[in-house]
Amino acid sequence: MGESPAAHRTSDYDYALPPELIAQTPSPRRGESRLLVVRRKDAKTQSGGTFEDRQFSDLVELIPPGDLLVLNTTRVRHARLVGRRASGAPAEILLLHPASDGTWVAMGKPGSALRPGRPVDLGQGLSVETVELLEEGYRRVRLVGGTAEEVMDRVGRVPLPPYIEREPDAQDAVRYQTVFAEQPGSVAAPTAGLHFTEAMLDALGRRGVGIARLTLEVGPGTFKPVDEEDPARHPMHPEQFEIPAQAAEQVAEARRRGAAVWAVGTTVVRALESAAREDGTVPAGRAETRLMITPGYRFRIVDRLVTNFHLPRSTLLMLVAGFAGFDLTMTAYRHAVRERYRFYSYGDAMLLERQRSTVNGQR
Repeated sequence: MGESPAAHRTSDYDYALPPELIAQTPSPRRGESRLLVVRRKDAKTQSGGTFEDRQFSDLVELIPPGDLLVLNTTRVRHARLVGRRASGAPAEILLLHPASDGTWVAMGKPGSALRPGRPVDLGQGLSVETVELLEEGYRRVRLVGGTAEEVMDRVGRVPLPPYIEREPDAQDAVRYQTVFAEQPGSVAAPTAGLHFTEAMLDALGRRGVGIARLTLEVGPGTFKPVDEEDPARHPMHPEQFEIPAQAAEQVAEARRRGAAVWAVGTTVVRALESAAREDGTVPAGRAETRLMITPGYRFRIVDRLVTNFHLPRSTLLMLVAGFAGFDLTMTAYRHAVRERYRFYSYGDAMLLERQRSTVNGQR
């Protein structure tokens, strides 16, 4: 029996994290992070758990042959534009997604200064102008002097998360991108995928593990804290996802065989569960999701989850608690803090199995 969605408040998802455990840089070499394996102590009652402190490379031997691993192949755009206003004061624009008329929806700071008629000089003959103010601090902007792709290529920066307290460098252009990234569209990386190397993926294939690929374009809402004490009142920002026909068939075939579906990251969970049919399959195609998962959600597709450690009071932590169970998740986080795991985007990872639930989440 799953936990009731009303059982926990947002404040229940707080936890104490020493600042020095927030990873400011990636591991020296990709794939050399740690992996916390969370196992259920009693699979029948879904209670309790044990913890194994492993290396991420051990994942190859932990996924049984025949199971299906699903990756998010989105590519992070160099969407952070830094420039100066006419006064000489600095300003930033974060490009989110193109609008139908050639402009872009964006965020900016300082928001009060980035108004229509006040361009921001980006250098190299390039600038960005606010065209229209939108709701929730968004704005519609026009790029001047080049296309958006040309501007991002010439002066764009990697949009590192706000808790990484440094400017991006050349290393981030490589390490804040998965080795299987294909389709540009995200302003944040699907961070669980950052641990994988091409050698690991090859080894999984040789082991007989299936690998499926889909795309979910990660938006800035991934970093938005839940301000409402009732999580159900939190507005989820829309994100676009696409499930190719091959991936849809791989999921269906795994279900027919009784094989487990392993999601690499919360973005894969949200894409698969948003598209899920009652029979445990997914249709191919492109769609939008506002799915918020909390304890009590009934999962239809995903059986195992590989994910990084997430911010307190975040929708991502709530999703993990919905997947593995609130008590076990928060106990695992306390274990990770005691054992000095590295947290957040450039941090370590954890592996969890699904808790059986009976209540639908919100769409």
